[in-house]
Amino acid sequence: MADNPANNGAEQNGMPALNALAQYCKDFSFENPNAPRSLQPQTEGPQINLQVNVNAKQLAEADFEVDLTLEGDAKIGGKDVLFAFELTYSGVFRVQNIPQDQLHPVIMIECPRLLFPFARQIVADAVRNGGFPPLYIDPIDFVALYRQRAAEVQSQPGQTNLS
Repeated sequence: MADNPANNGAEQNGMPALNALAQYCKDFSFENPNAPRSLQPQTEGPQINLQVNVNAKQLAEADFEVDLTLEGDAKIGGKDVLFAFELTYSGVFRVQNIPQDQLHPVIMIECPRLLFPFARQIVADAVRNGGFPPLYIDPIDFVALYRQRAAEVQSQPGQTNLS
């Protein structure tokens, strides 16, 4: 029996595998609400705000859809919005031969880590196309984000799911 290229033979040899089956822009918006006034030279640099969220849902026994959501804006003086964006960039991942106790961290850390460079580029291009210098989001520590979210869930009574 020949190896299936989609799983690189992981199923047959028992090796752990994480494969991206698809990735796509699920939802995206960019706003430049004060144009063309916002495109004029500013006396001070903008304050950039960014929120990151990761969610996942199981599609099949070994397949998971992971959503990486980036929401942000740039303001001058804390009130005048130069631009705002919201992006949900998603992927479908096949996970094989990962121990059950490691499955959740793999889905919630490694999958968004693989999606991030593509989402970062979409945001940078949209900000540039909106008339501003491109916004290159700094790398995100998905391990720290995972730990922070786990701590938040544990501190809330009745919560058991991180996704």
